[in-house]
This record gives sequence, structure tokens and C-alpha cells, in this order.
Amino acid sequence: MKNIFSILFVAVFAFANAQETANRFFYELTFKPKKDSTKIDKVIATLDITSKKSIYQDYTVAAQDSIIKLAVEEMEKTKSFKDMSKLIKMPKFSYKIVKTYPEMKEQFIDRISMNLFGYDDNIKFNWNILPEKEKVGEYNTQKATTDFAGRKWTAWFSTDIPFQDGPYKFYGLPGLIVKIEDAEKDYSWKLSGNKKIENYEELSYSEKINAKYGMSNSVTPTTKEKFEKAYATFKKDPMGEFRQKITPEMSSMKMPGSDITIGEMMKKQEKIAKDFFNSNDNPIEKSNSVSVGTLEKVGKEKDKK
Repeated sequence: MKNIFSILFVAVFAFANAQETANRFFYELTFKPKKDSTKIDKVIATLDITSKKSIYQDYTVAAQDSIIKLAVEEMEKTKSFKDMSKLIKMPKFSYKIVKTYPEMKEQFIDRISMNLFGYDDNIKFNWNILPEKEKVGEYNTQKATTDFAGRKWTAWFSTDIPFQDGPYKFYGLPGLIVKIEDAEKDYSWKLSGNKKIENYEELSYSEKINAKYGMSNSVTPTTKEKFEKAYATFKKDPMGEFRQKITPEMSSMKMPGSDITIGEMMKKQEKIAKDFFNSNDNPIEKSNSVSVGTLEKVGKEKDKK
């Protein structure tokens, strides 16, 4: 009887832990992608908060999971190629930011070619909480300010939402950050909705299907310096890793069930990648735009030696 009870307890415990619940907060991010332009862009980002961590990311691709699923199932059934770039909208930002609770250890995660890399970002915000209060949407909020990465930020947080977290890398106020923007209004996040997700899964369908076809979701730890140097190289030649694996014969082969060749498809993907990289020259963190260039220079000097 004791053994049966133990087995039952373990089974119930495992089942209970498998049923992860998350609070998903939707933020409308309004931003100015180009320094020399007045054009304003918008995207929906999400902050998924679980009992152990939060995950912040651009919601563009995940929001199209059902479309991607249908297209992939059709391709697998017919064994023919379908150009996904014609079906879905591409994201504005490709990274994730994970904050581990309760110590709020931050990890910045992004893909370089076919591999995921993540580095720890030890950020401590020095918030100045002010007496001013304001209604932001349906939330009662209070004002706070801080300096971060070359910008001055104003945040409005709500103690009605008991999470000391916020969009992007921001955290540390006595309530969820409902709105935050820099002094120039280049970047502004505003909470636009929320919902509770039962049986929460961190990975979207598109991430799972990518893993099935060779793009691993396992994160390789690195340092911020090494990541930025590798990412700068990747931006210059986004298809470099793929190109090394493709012979001239393979390049001239047609994609299954399509008139487009593998070489033509690679050129198209390269253009999409370069358009993505060139679409924003006004980073959230101004200091990063300097560090990448500096790292490239250091790398070249080392190569000469």
C-alpha cells in the first residue's frame, strides 16, 4: 500500500508541475526605427509571467502560429515547398529577454544563424519613485524615473498588479510597469491587455517546427562581448553558415514541388535578413550601438597581429 501511495503521489506531483500557468501581458510598443526619419512603427510585444520567470518578446510570429501550422502541415503532406515569407508578417525584433525569479537574473537570447545564444545581463535599475499619480487606461499608476543605456526613462507602474516586472529589461518597481518611454519618445511601451494562459508552453509552434528541421532551441551560454562580436559578423553575411554547406550542384537544385532553386531561395532569405537588420539604426540601448563597432575594430586589430 505504501508503494502504491508513493507512486500515486509522484504521478500527481509530476502532473501538477506539468500544468504551467502564465499571465500574459500585451504591450503596444511604439518606436522610431530610424534616427534621421520621423516615421513611427508599432508592434505588439508580450511579457509572459510564470511562477519561476518572465519571458519578453515580439509577439508577431507567435501570433501567426495557426497560419504557420496549416502551411507546414500542407508542405509535409504534399512534400512540396511553400514560401512562408509570402504568408506571414516578419517580426521587428528577434530576441527574447528572460528574467529568473526571485533574483531577477536577466538573460538576453537571440539566434545567430541556426544557433541560439544567451548572455547574462546584470542590470540594477536606480529608480526615483515620485508622488505623481495618473490613470493609464484602466490602471491607477504612479510615476518613476531612471537612467538606462544612454536614455532617460519615465515609467508608470501599478501596485494593483503585484508583479515587480515590466517590458524589455525593465523591472524593480513595486508593481507592474504599465507604461514606460524615453525622454525623446523614441521607444514607448503601453500595456494594452492581459490574459491568463493555462497549460502554458514557452515555445511557440514555429519555434518547435524550426527545431524539428535543425534549428535548435537549446541556448548556448556566452558573454555579452562575444555575442555582440558574433552578431556583427552575422549581420554582414546572414547566410554564411548555410552557404558553407551548399555545393554548386545543390544550389542549382529546385525546392520540392517548386520552380525556385535552393540558390534563389537563399538569396531571397539573405535579402529578408539584411532588410531586417537595416530597418533599425536607432537601438533601444544607445550604448550598444557604440560597443558593437568598437568590438569589430578590436577584432580586426587582433587579426592583423
